Amino acid sequence: MIKLGVIGLGKFGTNILNTYKQLEREGLCKLIAICDINEKILEQQIKKFNVKGYTNYKEMIEKEELDGIAIATPDPFHREPTLYAANKKIHVFVEKPLDVTVEGCIEMIEACKKNDVLLQVDFHKRFDPFHQIIKKDIEEGKIGKIEYGSVHMEDKIVVPRDWFPNWAGKSSPVWFLGVHFFDLMRWFLKSNGRSVFAKGIKNKLKSIGIDTYDAVIAIVEFENGVVLSFELSWILPENFESIVNQGFKLVGEKGIIECDSQDRGTRVCYDGIGVMTYNPVFINEVKKMGEIFYSGYGIESIADFVYNIKHLKDGYKIENLRNEITAFGEDGLEVTKIALAIHKSIETNKEEKV
Repeated sequence: MIKLGVIGLGKFGTNILNTYKQLEREGLCKLIAICDINEKILEQQIKKFNVKGYTNYKEMIEKEELDGIAIATPDPFHREPTLYAANKKIHVFVEKPLDVTVEGCIEMIEACKKNDVLLQVDFHKRFDPFHQIIKKDIEEGKIGKIEYGSVHMEDKIVVPRDWFPNWAGKSSPVWFLGVHFFDLMRWFLKSNGRSVFAKGIKNKLKSIGIDTYDAVIAIVEFENGVVLSFELSWILPENFESIVNQGFKLVGEKGIIECDSQDRGTRVCYDGIGVMTYNPVFINEVKKMGEIFYSGYGIESIADFVYNIKHLKDGYKIENLRNEITAFGEDGLEVTKIALAIHKSIETNKEEKV
């Protein structure tokens, strides 16, 4: 039985808890303990998931026997629990980004290598079946040599203002949103970033006391010569039809690929609510025999960590787990390099190397 813990019990932490409890019902793992510094949230999750809770992750790791731990704390606070868990020989699953510094990413990677534990990053867009088909088409040469393209990912203002008001000022649309597509494009192109030029806009969020960028526009050149533009923001109006508006275009010598990741084809409008679109491909709930079962690529990316631990327990080595989907610490490092170069370019108003 794979014994698991979770640090950080907010919105993404809840997705992790739902996934682990579902796998627990299937006999694959056991959710042993959870941790959050917010005692109110902790108590709510203890009751909901019937599990032991801690406000201090070190105490949890010391007192509980864990095989793996998932970290869903805010962006700047992934490093220390990762290092602590790695040094206790515990496998680590980290929500994106891996860390907000190159030094932190390297330290986390080296600690996990030294202790022979898995360091996996939740870049869930790799698990989207639409994206997997696109990657297959690219690898089969259907689009030819890719030359340029564009990406957009935009959240409603409720995300920084209402969901994460206490730490949104320590983040940005680059860290919260952009890293998803930096990784996806790296995955498609099989190439790392080379250089960036970016501009940032501060206005609306700063006016309500959140000192971070409303939007960032970046041009990223990859090592294979592909140039992509990224439009990233989190100030869409509250009545926009979805929490996130996102998609991309890639243009090659022999074709074009366009993917509207926001509009998956279903639109509704209800009194008092307005127009909405759904994305059940990400996370879907179905009730069976009195239990809620979750599916979708947002669940599969979390479950992948548990399956990987099972493979390791069955005698596989971490290098045996290298595949076309799972994102490892090194992937997180390359994404962080792009994000940091974008922020630096905004400050210097110059093209910066990744």
